[in-house]
Amino acid sequence: MAGTTAGVRVDGDLIAIDGLHVTYRTRGDDVLAVQGFDLRLRAGASTGIVGESGSGKSTVAKAIVGLVAPSQGSIRIDGDLVAGTDASGNRATGYVRANRWKVQMIFQDPYGSLDPRQQPLDAVAEAVHQWQPGSRGAARTEALGLLKSVGISERQATSGLRALSGGQRQRVSIARALAPRPQVLVADEPTSSLDQSAQAAILNLLRRIQAERGLAIVFISHDLALVRYLTDTVMVMKDGFVVESGSTDRVFSTPDHDYTKRLIASVLA
Repeated sequence: MAGTTAGVRVDGDLIAIDGLHVTYRTRGDDVLAVQGFDLRLRAGASTGIVGESGSGKSTVAKAIVGLVAPSQGSIRIDGDLVAGTDASGNRATGYVRANRWKVQMIFQDPYGSLDPRQQPLDAVAEAVHQWQPGSRGAARTEALGLLKSVGISERQATSGLRALSGGQRQRVSIARALAPRPQVLVADEPTSSLDQSAQAAILNLLRRIQAERGLAIVFISHDLALVRYLTDTVMVMKDGFVVESGSTDRVFSTPDHDYTKRLIASVLA
């Protein structure tokens, strides 16, 4: 069904990205940040995108959620052409409310992604009310349930965000991302600002949420150990290109590309 513009999954994939290029304009020059990126991801699956700083992995994440526009290529979510132009010349009109809820992002910095003036309950209830029908009271009830499901107690939910640790704030961010009942979570370095114990707790939480809700996860990280733990498949990026991809077990056990070998060796060193 490739070539349809909405409502039909392409080959059963929840995410279908073809030939994605993203160009930034910097100081009057065009910088090609991502070149020829392809991705297929089914519901309930998880893929990791790894690479050093500047490899293009975070740009891919932003393109998936509509924060940057492709200069070439296309992105489909659940069959809807949401960005770019497909091979048949169909042009996306951009993310609209009908499909924006399907993909939600967990940002790197839980301190910057939440308003410190809000209580956690208010932050999540606001998102629930935006996306789900019902009263503000019903939104607060659902928000409290979401917060409890990610390990935030009722007392913590009604305290100030400043009273929470970094790991707890990231749990609030995850609850807020779940408010629209998405099909895909895009996690961009979600544990990089956390200590090791908080990292492990957040990874385990993501695995549990994925199993319970059947979510697809795109996990962006420079930390290969975290990617190996969480994902089914992995894509290795360098200078805007994918230099290697495959099952996570295969890539980590028998990498083909010299760059992948160097990344893995640096972890083992």
